[in-house]
Amino acid sequence: MKNILITSAGQRVSLIRDFQKEIKILDAKANVYTVDLNPILAPACHISDGYKQVGPVTDEAYIVSLLDICEAWNIGMIVPTIETELLILSENKEKFFSKGIHMIVSSTEFVTACRDKRIISSFFAEKGIEIPKPINKENPSFPLFIKPYDGSLSKDIFLINDESELTEYHLSNEKFMFMEYINPEKHVEYTVDTYYNKDHKLCCVVPRKRITVRSGEVNKGVTHKNEIVEYVKKKLDFIDGAIGCLTIQFFFNIETKRIIGIEINPRFGGGYPLSYLAGANFPKWLINEYFLEKQISYTENWEENLLMLRYDDEVLVKNYHE
Repeated sequence: MKNILITSAGQRVSLIRDFQKEIKILDAKANVYTVDLNPILAPACHISDGYKQVGPVTDEAYIVSLLDICEAWNIGMIVPTIETELLILSENKEKFFSKGIHMIVSSTEFVTACRDKRIISSFFAEKGIEIPKPINKENPSFPLFIKPYDGSLSKDIFLINDESELTEYHLSNEKFMFMEYINPEKHVEYTVDTYYNKDHKLCCVVPRKRITVRSGEVNKGVTHKNEIVEYVKKKLDFIDGAIGCLTIQFFFNIETKRIIGIEINPRFGGGYPLSYLAGANFPKWLINEYFLEKQISYTENWEENLLMLRYDDEVLVKNYHE
């Protein structure tokens, strides 16, 4: 069996271990390798079966370098983990596939849509999924919420309670979207881990309630089998170009049952390990589907009300010199 490469490994220690566990069940000699811009300071790289340094994804030599690494390590599958690398990798999928390497990234068209919150809002609307109501910045109503259409990691987001809080920065920035403020006292925020097979069909839906978030990533969360499961099955049973893990953000009003689509990230989210521990075994399904050519069908065989409480741990590297 070929090996797996996880890019931009960073702090994805749990994700590395999940893939290691699943591939070594099938082949004890198979490995999960990693690459990163600064692997010495990336904990996940020290947990993997080996790592290499790569340049920024924007470098002209990035793809060639990645292909060379794949050849040296007998890689059969690449799993990207951050937004900034998805587009360039999707544009080069065929180069890797011609070498027998499966790039687990959705189509260029879908990745492009996900990176632009204006486009993904239109996508939600086409699918009959409610989105936050847009607000005209020339004639605003308050409170309102502002965020950039290409933002990530909760950067440059603003809650504006009244007109006195609006500044020229808010009004002049063409990247800012003005929208309805979704009150967290009335709505629960969910990250939904979904799996799409080779045929772009939905195979699993795991809503994770975001109890506490740190640096844009869930720190405490719990799985719920609620109305969101059937809602996603009905609205997003098929997404053209989607494969592998997609994390979809929703707000859910428990009283009114209103479900509001926020964004889609076509990659493993930082909180995915909770879904894995609940039984939604995406690494196993990827290995079965792309290495063993097995069909993956829809399942709801995962544990609900499973609470995850994260804490800081240490990875020690001996003989480190700056």
